[in-house]
Amino acid sequence: MKNVYHIDNGLNKLTDGRVNPTYSTGQVVLPVLLGFLLRIKSFNELNLMIKNHEFSKLFPRGTKMPQIDVIRDTLKVIDINGLDKINYHIVKKSVENKVFENGTIDGYTVAAIDGTKFFGSSKKSCSECLKNTKGETTHCFHSGAVMSLVGNGPKLVIGFEMYKPAQDASSKDEGELNVGKRLITSVVKNHKKLIDIVVYDALACNSVWINHCKSLGIEAIVRAKNNNNNSLRLARRTVNKTEAVEVWKHEKGFEKVEVYQSTFTMDNVEQPLRFVNLQ
Repeated sequence: MKNVYHIDNGLNKLTDGRVNPTYSTGQVVLPVLLGFLLRIKSFNELNLMIKNHEFSKLFPRGTKMPQIDVIRDTLKVIDINGLDKINYHIVKKSVENKVFENGTIDGYTVAAIDGTKFFGSSKKSCSECLKNTKGETTHCFHSGAVMSLVGNGPKLVIGFEMYKPAQDASSKDEGELNVGKRLITSVVKNHKKLIDIVVYDALACNSVWINHCKSLGIEAIVRAKNNNNNSLRLARRTVNKTEAVEVWKHEKGFEKVEVYQSTFTMDNVEQPLRFVNLQ
């Protein structure tokens, strides 16, 4: 982390909105990073470890660790662009060191996108919160789409995008597909020729997403389980009448997966698409 990716240099450049802070932003973020590495599940658990001096041997003698209240206050006003820059340089250095020269799956570098909720509250909110109102209760939250490499090698997060409030209309927050499009565009711009294939769930089973990926030179795989798309229903009926093109067997022989495939066309997509069914 220090000798190759120089994480410490990136942490030292982080800034936040506090006035005359006792601890620098990097000093506050460091125990959070340790919490991620150790998969600590809550701030309460992290706070207990700090109070019990469980990180003391990682730092010079006499180093004071920020308490959990300071950490919370800092994370509220931290400049997230600084974190984005750290992540950008990690991915860039990995490419320079040819970590993914042989791809992650069968010679291809494969990434997956998924949406996730980061924070939610019915009491606390900010100007960037998304809102969901049911009756008289308004739930405020932050969500985003994250792209990570999958397969062999490091599972690097290579990009993330936050949903924007009231983006599609004055009363409607931005949808996940638009966030995903913005995310993959940003990744291709920042890390040219890094990824060959992107995997997404059934939300992306449409011509808009497929054409967007093709325009960027990326092949798209969509996991469309129980999808009601008319083209897919026809492809599923067609593939059910064919024979398996391949059978994957477990090493011990007590389990197998049969692979069926066909091609189909989707409205507004020029080229035929491949449909694969696993049973």
